[in-house]
Amino acid sequence: MESIGLFEAKTHLSELIARAERGEEVIITRHNKPVAKLVPVTEQPSFDRERRHQAIQALTALQTELSQSHGTMTTDEIVSLVREGREERDEQIWRGATGAKPT
Repeated sequence: MESIGLFEAKTHLSELIARAERGEEVIITRHNKPVAKLVPVTEQPSFDRERRHQAIQALTALQTELSQSHGTMTTDEIVSLVREGREERDEQIWRGATGAKPT
C-alpha cells in the first residue's frame, strides 16, 4: 500500500481514483502522518426482506421451543450463566498457559 502526501494527492486525484477503481488502496499523509485512506468501494449485498423474515421466524420458534422444554429465564439468570461461562473459559486458558489451576 502506497503513501502519498496531501498536496500530491490533490494534484493527482483523478489518477488515485482510477487506482482505487482497480482495487488499490492509498494512504494520504499530512506532514508524514497518515490522515486518510483511499479504498475501493465494495458491493454491499442487497437487503433481503424475505430472508430476514425467515430468520426472525426461526428465532421465535427456537425461543418457544426452549421456553417449553426448559422454562423461561430471568435476566439475572442469563447474566449469571454468561459469567459462569466466562469464568470457565478463563480457567481453561489459565490451565493451558500454565498447566496449573488458578487459585
